[in-house]
Amino acid sequence: MSVTVVQVASSLDPEVNRDRLASQVGDGADLVVLPEAAARDFGPAGSDVSAYAETLDGPFASEVARLAADRTTTVVAGMFERSDDPARPWNTLVVRGAAEAAYRKIHLYDSFGYRESDALTAGRLEPVVVEVPARGDGAAEPFRVGLMTCYDLRFPEHARLLVDGGAEVLVVPSAWVAGSRKLDHWRTLVRARAIENTVYVVAAAQSGPRYTGHSLVVDPLGDVLAEAGEGDETLGATLERDVLDDARRTNPSLANRRLPPTAL
Repeated sequence: MSVTVVQVASSLDPEVNRDRLASQVGDGADLVVLPEAAARDFGPAGSDVSAYAETLDGPFASEVARLAADRTTTVVAGMFERSDDPARPWNTLVVRGAAEAAYRKIHLYDSFGYRESDALTAGRLEPVVVEVPARGDGAAEPFRVGLMTCYDLRFPEHARLLVDGGAEVLVVPSAWVAGSRKLDHWRTLVRARAIENTVYVVAAAQSGPRYTGHSLVVDPLGDVLAEAGEGDETLGATLERDVLDDARRTNPSLANRRLPPTAL
């Protein structure tokens, strides 16, 4: 499965972000992953983002769907979605194209001096795994893709629950705030989730200077297939089933578990 990772700093103007989707979503990949809050950035810490929340058939998600259909691909991108509380929307990943889903961020970023839960509503404890087919090859088995958002990365039980649900790839759109130790945490945690679960991890970050950048694609044994710098950048990588299968034979840690699988 071919993957494109778009690293970009989101604008505070939703129209700007929608307009540039056409240049970000190419037609050569099976899966295109954009960062968290791709529809509109968070703004300064503590900002009210409720005025920028949309529905799953609103302007942003509709443009994502249009481009995914036009380019024959699957797109994952972050947006603020209207919730049951008008003042506190969901932080949502919208998936459109050959697979369709929505994942509402479970773990809100109440850490490092931030309080995401003051402005946003946490999603229900419902992990989301979707099947993403390879383009133009009906014989190829789809990859099962588990969805996480940014701070979710710090919770290994979340990743393991997705893997217990069949995920072979973890997709992690993020707006990983820059700061002391943060880049080291980001790179370490992305690789750790890949190694401990023997899965691919595709982590799409917003670019600097506010965020760390350094989007990553990591294979199931922890090898970095592609990594961006701090600025705007687009990465490409190929996820191979043979590599996944070989990794799970080499390191059968999932099969060797003695503690019971995680359950919600």
